[in-house]
Amino acid sequence: MNVSTVFICEDDENLNLLLYHNISQWGYDVHTFFDGEKILSEIQNRRPDVVVLDINLPIKNGVTVLEESRKLYPNLPVIIVSGQGKVTTALDVMKLGAYDYLPKPIDLERLELLLRNAAKQSELWAQIEALRSSSYEFPYNEIIAKSEEMRKVFRMISKIHDTDNAVLLYGETGVGKELLARAIHFYGKRKNGPFVVVNCAAIPRELLESEFFGHEKGAFTGAYQRKIGKFEQAHHGTIFLDEVGEMDLSLQAKLLRLLQTKTFERIGGNDTITVDTRIVSATNKNLQDEIKNKLFREDLYFRLSSFPIIIPPLRERKTDILLLADEFLHRFTTRYEKKINSFSKKALAALLKYSFPGNVRELENLVEHAVIMCDTLMIELDDLPDTLRANAETSSMTNALDNETVLPLDFVKKQAITHALNITGGNLVETAQRLHIGRSTLYRLLEKYEIKF
Repeated sequence: MNVSTVFICEDDENLNLLLYHNISQWGYDVHTFFDGEKILSEIQNRRPDVVVLDINLPIKNGVTVLEESRKLYPNLPVIIVSGQGKVTTALDVMKLGAYDYLPKPIDLERLELLLRNAAKQSELWAQIEALRSSSYEFPYNEIIAKSEEMRKVFRMISKIHDTDNAVLLYGETGVGKELLARAIHFYGKRKNGPFVVVNCAAIPRELLESEFFGHEKGAFTGAYQRKIGKFEQAHHGTIFLDEVGEMDLSLQAKLLRLLQTKTFERIGGNDTITVDTRIVSATNKNLQDEIKNKLFREDLYFRLSSFPIIIPPLRERKTDILLLADEFLHRFTTRYEKKINSFSKKALAALLKYSFPGNVRELENLVEHAVIMCDTLMIELDDLPDTLRANAETSSMTNALDNETVLPLDFVKKQAITHALNITGGNLVETAQRLHIGRSTLYRLLEKYEIKF
């Protein structure tokens, strides 16, 4: 097991020694410094796992070191300590991306907890960076995955992308079936041919046959000119039949004939057309159940599934959640021109615990939401949608309200925070604990509601 490295910078010799002694006893590899210039120089040479940093330092102050170190390592957890004890100081450093803030005298139990959590977060981001820098087993750049579950999928695809086998992709909505279908095509022998997509669920049933096979001019009312169907468009290429389980039984019979003979006729036409098209299908349904319920033809199923591939849902590949979240973070911070470097430990924990019924697509939407909402350098739990947050902080207060009374949420939150501050005598650590929120969240709410104490 690797030992986490902690850098300490504190100009008070006695406190420096105290921190060194305690943190070493907790099992960390500790390095101490007395001025901002020296610790920053060492950070440039070697990335620690966690930094414990005083604000008031000689030569270079703690704020400068914080800013410069996060430029070097955006995800480096930096715990700020200060004897000023002002809420404004805490708010300022949290906005600059500090992992957390500890007032002096330092609560060692709190420090031990922070170090443990910060070291875990640092380890997570180290894993992400390793994943990002390592080569994918499958060379398709649009597919962001490194979990063992997806490695198995990649290995299967690498075996068949140069064949003409019909491939059936099984997976929940949002797992990336179309991306994998594109990979099968563009890394196979048909890559120079067309790749044609048909969403069988999105096209009205009465129009699907025309979409598949095309029609001649005058074949039906509104057929003012000849239309080339999707299969004809996919000649010498690949056709991707998405949501194939939604296909009408009558059309299934015509598709079966095409697969058997490689021929078809346009609607209203007499000419037999021969096509050379590879078929890749996808479904989120259990086609075996559909067959039992006589909603899908068994003979067509065997034609489409000569090579079935099951794509695991996102909840079963936690490593990919971290990797994808990081990728989407970079994507959306660029799009919205925001300087956001990472996720907080609570935000990451929420992502890892969430079941993601919408899979990769839902994760992408969640991160975009968080980037839009975030006003700091780090995405906090409060920036994530309600689906990922804990239960409402004020649930206990609602019991005191009658059934007809509805108070504004901001009012209730402000009252709860003020009440907690009065009980704790203004102790921010205890206040956050009693409210069951992180200290960074508390600092932001204090500023938002202009609470003074």
